[in-house]
Amino acid sequence: MADDQVYESWRNIPPAIAVDMDWSSCQIDPDVRPLNPAGQQPKLFGTAVTAKCSPPDFGSVLKAADLIKPGDVLVISADGHRDTAMIGEIICGVVKRNGGVGVICDGAIRDVGELAKMTNFSVFTRHITPRGPAFAETIEINGPVMFGGQEINPGDLIIGDDDGLARLTPELAKKLLPQAQEKLQSEDKWMSQFDAGETVTSVFDLP
Repeated sequence: MADDQVYESWRNIPPAIAVDMDWSSCQIDPDVRPLNPAGQQPKLFGTAVTAKCSPPDFGSVLKAADLIKPGDVLVISADGHRDTAMIGEIICGVVKRNGGVGVICDGAIRDVGELAKMTNFSVFTRHITPRGPAFAETIEINGPVMFGGQEINPGDLIIGDDDGLARLTPELAKKLLPQAQEKLQSEDKWMSQFDAGETVTSVFDLP
């Protein structure tokens, strides 16, 4: 199966399942949170375009925004910096216009009122601040970056929902897919059993 077919098979599998399969390789730091309240956050599913920043320099973000293609996620690695926003409404608008499905930032963002209202566009961030970037001189894009405790490479699959974020390399996506599908089927079976009136003790064969 080609990588894009493997990736597509993950579209309806939540990050929680991926993390259950291999939390050390898949889970992104849960302090990187969805922008919108639970129940209002658009789900995130797309491939990584990476931008490594040294705040207050956001040159990498500007350059990466122009490289976004449909289905991409802009991954901003800013070493958890909290004082300077690396992106806001204007550049997120460019990302969305180019077909991007979302932005994740291990750092800070701003203009969150406007970002929260963007339809079919998912934003996750570690911090929020009103202070903007100061200059755009350094460009480090589409290389490996450290983000929330994981190394993310261009083309990695990024999935997110109200619970948080997970990343899947092409190798992990292929390796974990059968286990993830089996876990999803098991959960569906448990729900059916509970709906039929079975007890937790009987479903999980507890003493």
